[in-house]
Amino acid sequence: MSRDRSGRGLRGRNRKALIAASLTAWTLTASGCVVVHGERELLPAATRAEAAHALTGFTDAYNKADRAFDGSLDAGHVTGAFAAIDSARLRAGHANHPGGNSRHVPLTLTDAKFTIPKKPGWPRWFVADAKGSKGGSARWLMVFLRTGLGEPWRVSYVTLVPPAQVPRFRLDADGWAEAVPAASTGEAVPPGELSERYAAYLRDGGKTFADGPSTSGWRTVRAAQARRPGLVRQYVDESLTRDDFAPLALRTADGGALVFFASHHYEKRTAAAGTSVVVPNQDVRALTKGEVKQSLTLEFVSNQAALDPSGGGPVSVLGRVQGLTAAQGE
Repeated sequence: MSRDRSGRGLRGRNRKALIAASLTAWTLTASGCVVVHGERELLPAATRAEAAHALTGFTDAYNKADRAFDGSLDAGHVTGAFAAIDSARLRAGHANHPGGNSRHVPLTLTDAKFTIPKKPGWPRWFVADAKGSKGGSARWLMVFLRTGLGEPWRVSYVTLVPPAQVPRFRLDADGWAEAVPAASTGEAVPPGELSERYAAYLRDGGKTFADGPSTSGWRTVRAAQARRPGLVRQYVDESLTRDDFAPLALRTADGGALVFFASHHYEKRTAAAGTSVVVPNQDVRALTKGEVKQSLTLEFVSNQAALDPSGGGPVSVLGRVQGLTAAQGE
């Protein structure tokens, strides 16, 4: 059999066959018969090399921003709850120390472990668990989030958890983890409802959450501070789940879920008549709008990592990082 190497055959019968095949493929694709839906296929959110590169990129950017007190230097590496906390910290630092952070100590993250779920569609995300040079012996649990093709990996959640409390995750034969949907009903609380339930618990109490520093302990501290001579403190707690603040969950080896979620908190301090509220420190003052006379309202964003057990039982908050994001004086 002879072969035409000149390419002229495409002008005849072969070209017609190619056009016919292309039209057929287009027709089948348009009809939905042979479309491969990447948004439905279970795929690892990242390769392990990509995860390691993202961690290095975040650490470098975070240190540059902290050294200069300049939020523009790590803005491309943070999002969601952590971005709200980090950017406010850097704004306050810059306002008080425009020349930079003379006390800067570089953050180093070592012994990093990556838990990468297989999941369909966007966003894609994974968890990095590392030993940090700050925070004592606690492990840094960080969620890296990517919202679309070509977008960078950004850190949306950061919590510090004692090493013994970091859970084991359910992994498949290739070492990939399982993402738990927000609406999952197999846990004590659907992951998507944890932020709202947490706000309700802080306000009213109850048995949804296990006792601990970030649950019963926090309520006890608030109760003790609510009324002191010459000063009243009022608290408002709200869920925070929009966009990159959405909760994210991984299946644990015991069938439960480790859930990362955010919340929004307000504390209003009102002084007795004839007195004024004391501004706690210069960082609070830098984030305060208005003149502080008889009241000061502090606004916080908090992010938590919680163990949501399978079937039922109280939810355990393993770690919480909170930061002041704004304040209003009146």
